[in-house]
Amino acid sequence: MPIILQNDQRAIAIDQKWLGRTAEAILTAARAETAELSVLLVSDRRMRALNRRYRKKDRATDVLAFPLQRGQIYFPRLKINLSPVLLGDVVISMQTAKRQAKEFGHSLREEIERLLVHGILHLLGYDHERNVRAAAVMARKERAILRAIQ
Repeated sequence: MPIILQNDQRAIAIDQKWLGRTAEAILTAARAETAELSVLLVSDRRMRALNRRYRKKDRATDVLAFPLQRGQIYFPRLKINLSPVLLGDVVISMQTAKRQAKEFGHSLREEIERLLVHGILHLLGYDHERNVRAAAVMARKERAILRAIQ
């Protein structure tokens, strides 16, 4: 399962080997172990520009997901995995992740894990913004994957 990592920010150090292993563990826990993934780490400034351009929201956010496939490619109820497939890109703002880790009272690594799980689930077709039921399904899946990779 190829994981492409790119660190385009310099403010916060990150162990890229750990990040790659974590992304692989998340894909395995999500039953998408043969999928390919790109992870991009950026500054708040870059994230704000991406959020403004693609979501019309003029502010930094913690994570964005850019799927290469339209629609749902993973069907959690049927447990059908259509891998191998290039899922897309998960973009994480390291500055926002660091702030949120402090706010939530956990480590930066834990916050990055949480954001990476969230982004990957979006790439797999989960969408908490669709409705309350979809949000609950995605939240349960996030918790299950986070438990599985600990």
